[in-house]
Amino acid sequence: MDRAAMADFLRRRREALRPEDVGLPPGPRRRAAGLRREEVAALAVMSTDYYTRLEQQRGPRPSGHILASLARALRLTRAERDYLYQIAGHNAPAALSAPGHVAPALLRVLERLDDTPALVLTDLGETLVQNRMAAALFGDAAHHTGLARSAIHRWFTDPAERSIYPEADRDRQSRAQVANLRAAYGLRGPQSQAGELVRILQKASTEFAELWARHEVTRRFEDHKTLIHPEVGAIELDCQALFTEDQSQTLLVLTAPPRSEGYEKLQLLAVLGSHRFTEAEG
Repeated sequence: MDRAAMADFLRRRREALRPEDVGLPPGPRRRAAGLRREEVAALAVMSTDYYTRLEQQRGPRPSGHILASLARALRLTRAERDYLYQIAGHNAPAALSAPGHVAPALLRVLERLDDTPALVLTDLGETLVQNRMAAALFGDAAHHTGLARSAIHRWFTDPAERSIYPEADRDRQSRAQVANLRAAYGLRGPQSQAGELVRILQKASTEFAELWARHEVTRRFEDHKTLIHPEVGAIELDCQALFTEDQSQTLLVLTAPPRSEGYEKLQLLAVLGSHRFTEAEG
């Protein structure tokens, strides 16, 4: 681990950012350029003391999880992220298997969407980051661990996962889940995490095995769907997907036309989600 190189790199990247670059209000006039250390620490979900020690060459060797959080907080490009891993003494994650890294371009768009559900997913259906509206609609994805981080895995192994869709639409969703995984499998190969997920699901779900045998492949760029929320009820939404160039991550945005019933229900969901968030912090 090159502590001096890491300290200098973190400091320079922090100073190159502005609050508006990371979705923070500009606030009062600042004495120094860039973000404050406590702001980076908050974005990376770590203590200010820990982050400060890294910048002062006093910190321990960061784990891969910590490095992924720092890469996201500092909006590092993939090349910058790989460099951070290398000077920290870690192998850089493979291009298609970096679970903690969010493409900066997608993150910038997501941070500007605060009035409608939006989330960034991997090609295996793992939620990397979601805004408050998405958490209110789908639930907080942060508690999922292991294979359950993949919505595709949950769809075929946990019946409760399907409750958000009307029964009449579940077969279509099953086919879409498998077709999306087929696309990821083709991109990553049989020895990848996608291949492992396929092998596990073939044993765990007869439905999955039958659908997998059809060899359907697709990436959905848009969709119209009805989702069922336990408090708000059925919500009709338009779903738009924005992919990274390598197809490994997707920004999913769900909207409803102004003045429609779906739009009104999203407004109600925003209020319910805010109350829930306030109660959790209280």
